[in-house]
Amino acid sequence: MSNRIIGWYISLLLPWKGDDIGNDPHFDALLLLALFWLSILLYWAWRQAQPTMGPIQSTATSPSRKRSHAPKPFPGLIHKPLCEACERATDPYPKPPSSAPPVLTCTRGRERTIDTQQQFCPDDACSYYGWLGRGNIRAHGHPGGKSWRQLHGTPLHGTCVSPDMLVWAVGALAEGLGIRAVARVFEVDSNTVLQWLVEVADHTAAFSRYCLHDVQVNQVQLDDLFALLSAVKDGEVTEAEAMQRLSRSPHWVWVAMDPESKLILTIHVGARTLAMAQYVVHQVAQPLAPDCAPLFLTDGYKDYMTALLTHFSAWLQLPRQWAQGPAPKPCWMPLPRLLYA
Repeated sequence: MSNRIIGWYISLLLPWKGDDIGNDPHFDALLLLALFWLSILLYWAWRQAQPTMGPIQSTATSPSRKRSHAPKPFPGLIHKPLCEACERATDPYPKPPSSAPPVLTCTRGRERTIDTQQQFCPDDACSYYGWLGRGNIRAHGHPGGKSWRQLHGTPLHGTCVSPDMLVWAVGALAEGLGIRAVARVFEVDSNTVLQWLVEVADHTAAFSRYCLHDVQVNQVQLDDLFALLSAVKDGEVTEAEAMQRLSRSPHWVWVAMDPESKLILTIHVGARTLAMAQYVVHQVAQPLAPDCAPLFLTDGYKDYMTALLTHFSAWLQLPRQWAQGPAPKPCWMPLPRLLYA
């Protein structure tokens, strides 16, 4: 085979005689081979004529870094998140003045028949507010001849209803009896029953805030529910319909409780917003002890994190990184003992 190729190449270099070009069957193949070699030589000569170039830089991109999944430290906030409840909060335990007001002694008129040594003035603007046995309260008894009662600060204040009727009516409401049904049973107007319910609810909330303080808990479960959940459980509403209603419903039940002792710290009804989350966490932080920072368990609602950072954080002055220049601004950092999941 190699001898035949060499022979074809030699015959190409020899002069052609007569019509040998048209009679040679391998002329086309040899012509293509010659053109191929000629193109190689021309390309080699062109490269030799080019100026010397430096080493070609590699354009290959460096391999991309893999994103680290390790948790990063919280950088802190430069501003404390706004909480309307904190802005208008007052001292729940007002202290009496440092100096006791003078004792009042009345020498005119007949002797008082009611002992008022354990009563005090309910007006917080009065100098005798909170002081007992100062002689500023005097009474002879009930104008109608009935037993004298101190009802200020109770649901019975300003009403003529008997304590037994009010207790039985509120007990019936607590057991689930409707307002109109309670009104029919006790033969009163339904608006009167509604007024009783509002006054008792306000008094109960105030009593709970006064008695529930310095609480030590290990966990606090924060959750927001909707009334449709019971309908889904009973099969009256499908899950798809419930989710559609939940997306546009403005009324949610916010609950914060200790899952170990079943103590309900707060319960409210409102929209699912950041302002409501701030208010709920504010109510949770009030009865807790100053050194108590429990594990907060939530359903993943993002506004819970903002609310917890608002009430369980403090300003922290970061250390200098350079010897010169302005000092870094303080940051609002979460307390080291705060746990959130």
